[in-house]
Amino acid sequence: MTRRARRALLVTAAGLVLLLMAASLWWYAIVPNTRPGLRPGEAYAIDVSHHQGKIDWARVHGDGVRYAYIKATEGNDHLDSEFSRNWTASAGHGVSRGAYHFFTLCSPGEEQAVNFLKAAPPEAGALPPAVDLELIGACQTRPSQRDVSRELAAFTSRVEAEWGRELLVYARHSWLQQYTIEPLSENRRWVTNFFIRPFHDDWTVWQVHYFAYVDGARGKVDLDVVRPADLKG
Repeated sequence: MTRRARRALLVTAAGLVLLLMAASLWWYAIVPNTRPGLRPGEAYAIDVSHHQGKIDWARVHGDGVRYAYIKATEGNDHLDSEFSRNWTASAGHGVSRGAYHFFTLCSPGEEQAVNFLKAAPPEAGALPPAVDLELIGACQTRPSQRDVSRELAAFTSRVEAEWGRELLVYARHSWLQQYTIEPLSENRRWVTNFFIRPFHDDWTVWQVHYFAYVDGARGKVDLDVVRPADLKG
């Protein structure tokens, strides 16, 4: 190899190293600490579960987060181990909060509603309940659209009747690739659009990304932007 070729190779290698370093800095240092600008009528929020451990909600509030969705239940028998503590402590430190249920295809919708309502009965002042639709986790069952719609309708009708409020719907791409969200297609939406503000304007909660650092929460947290006025009623 000639001297010129070796020099070109070294320059290329050095450029790649610098590019990787810059990408790592962006991903691990800049992204977790960057929040999108808020427009009028918007506020920062997080969504959490036991994965964040013991959250210091006073510090969360001090870091500019005013809203939170807290995992309550999953399926027909699982209660998130931190739900009760998070539910009480968040409100005690000025964070408006709502409960969400992770819907599974492995148990009847009515039973899931009972599980959720036992953990999160209607409460004045709380945000409307939310349902999380994803095809991840231990449940590998994939019933027909007709069966899924029937069980989701059973869950929806029971929870909305008890709460007297419309469910907020979070549906991941994995779910939407295989199923529709009937009977919730007209409900308010909680959307995911990584880093970039959604192009459409029919969202109530925008999940920005999963990698935020928020004071008071361990590790990385799901960061959201909410429109509080849309969560009322």
